[in-house]
Amino acid sequence: MPDHHRFLADLHALRAIGAQGTGVVRRAFSPDDVRARLWLADRFAEAGLAPRIDPAGNVWGLGGPLLIGSHTDTQPEGGWLDGALGVIAGLEVARTTPGVSVVSFQDEEGRFGKTTGSEIWSGALALDAADALTALDGPSFGAARRALPETGPMPDPSTFRAYLELHIEQGPVLDTAGEGAGVVTAIVGLREVTVTLTGQQNHAGTTPMRMRRDAMTGLAMSHAAITEALRNVAAPDSVWTLGHVALHPNAPSAVPGRVRFTVQWRDGDAGRLDRMEEAIRAALARAAEATDLALDISATAALPPTAMDPKLRAALTRAAEARLPGRWREMPSGALHDATNVARHLPVAMLFAPSIGGISHAFEEDTAEDDLTAALDILAAAAADLAA
Repeated sequence: MPDHHRFLADLHALRAIGAQGTGVVRRAFSPDDVRARLWLADRFAEAGLAPRIDPAGNVWGLGGPLLIGSHTDTQPEGGWLDGALGVIAGLEVARTTPGVSVVSFQDEEGRFGKTTGSEIWSGALALDAADALTALDGPSFGAARRALPETGPMPDPSTFRAYLELHIEQGPVLDTAGEGAGVVTAIVGLREVTVTLTGQQNHAGTTPMRMRRDAMTGLAMSHAAITEALRNVAAPDSVWTLGHVALHPNAPSAVPGRVRFTVQWRDGDAGRLDRMEEAIRAALARAAEATDLALDISATAALPPTAMDPKLRAALTRAAEARLPGRWREMPSGALHDATNVARHLPVAMLFAPSIGGISHAFEEDTAEDDLTAALDILAAAAADLAA
């Protein structure tokens, strides 16, 4: 049986690296991220696993064909459990179950890309292509990864036969229902484009409203047009977001001449993602025409929807019912996870623990200790079931 006290002690020890108030800041390859990864490699060695830091910065504890993991990097203002829970739970399971390996993938939170470390390991992104990725705060992936010592090559995916990932839900469903665990059915797919609308920068006091080619107006109209266009395309669980806005020149007395923003949409159905993209592109074209702005749309970034493996899911559902009878559910994941990339090579399954208030990607993120240890017990029981 897993040791709850040791598990929680490890979680809090990791939390202390990069702690800021109740939250944690460990951006990929930052000094605190490097400290955390070296600390983790030491914990793997103490647990009898073979530690390895690969060229992408992924940290492995090699011990057998069942791989358990997640990530330990954070958002710019991150919670203490996002990703870390799955890695430390994997470590505790490896201590008590033979044949388990553990991994902390690098840059899941996308300082440089999206789920960068697992994407490189899966072969979907070449390391030299990743090296050219540049963070919004300056460095390239290639330059940043020199901060972490490389101790071995990436393990071949054929080394493993299955992957389990424990994660906080990052949403309100379990907490609102008073349930203690969620067995994931599928991870939604994601599409994203970067949009640039270009008009005419001009004087805010002397340019008549009727003569303006205002990029900010184009942004506002784009938001409204996309919302209307998706009304009859999106499903109840579909989501879309206009974000990461850069307005130029971003000055009080200048009519904005250019705006750059992202449009991201997620759904569990690949066909619906296609239809949403068609509607979004048409809506952006209408908004640009109506505001007399030039429109540029980048190539689409995409991650496909990922179904969980039935056999692995069944092991998690048996364990969940035994540990929390009647207090768990099957549910989709609206957030992306490294399991999406791992699924290119291995059968995968995921387990959720509740998030208090549904809060994540924020310093206030938290989960009750009883829910953390219950999730650990379910993961450990499923791992033992699969090992047997």
